[in-house]
Amino acid sequence: MSKARLVITAVLVEGRSQSQVARDYGVSQSWISRLIKRYTLEGDAAFEPRSRCPHTSPGRLPQTTIDLIIELRHTLAGKGLDAGPHTLAWHLQHHHQLHVSPASISRHLHRAGLVQPTPQKRPKSSYIRFAAQQPNERWQADFTHWRLANGTTIEILCWLDDCSPRHGAPTALSRLMAAAY
Repeated sequence: MSKARLVITAVLVEGRSQSQVARDYGVSQSWISRLIKRYTLEGDAAFEPRSRCPHTSPGRLPQTTIDLIIELRHTLAGKGLDAGPHTLAWHLQHHHQLHVSPASISRHLHRAGLVQPTPQKRPKSSYIRFAAQQPNERWQADFTHWRLANGTTIEILCWLDDCSPRHGAPTALSRLMAAAY
């Protein structure tokens, strides 16, 4: 049995006073008065919980504006032009003298099913680490071209064992040339 039904039964059937019922059940007397008024007007429907959302939303866009947003989206997309929320906001402001935020436009485009979902970035956990499990399993070579003070060009070759953070000894060589076949 709901608390509302219990309170109404205590007041109307048992004939107890509202202040006594409020003390016994730990509720306010004004809530009991509203509940009894609702019960006399609606009957058993007074026991059902009511939605707390407002009956009207003063900030809601008029349906004509929503229809205009959808029509503009179809028109611009049909011409192959950008039809994103910022573009639609610009068109609404400059051609129809309506100021609508891009967030509101985006929300209404989503509700109308006009936005194609795009996949998110791959999670970092899906990446396979490029590292060796054992020493000498994978080596990397790093070449750096360097010009000395006397004008000589050298190549600095550095070998890296991918398993350990240590570099091999860097080697400086004169310019390397590959033989042509």
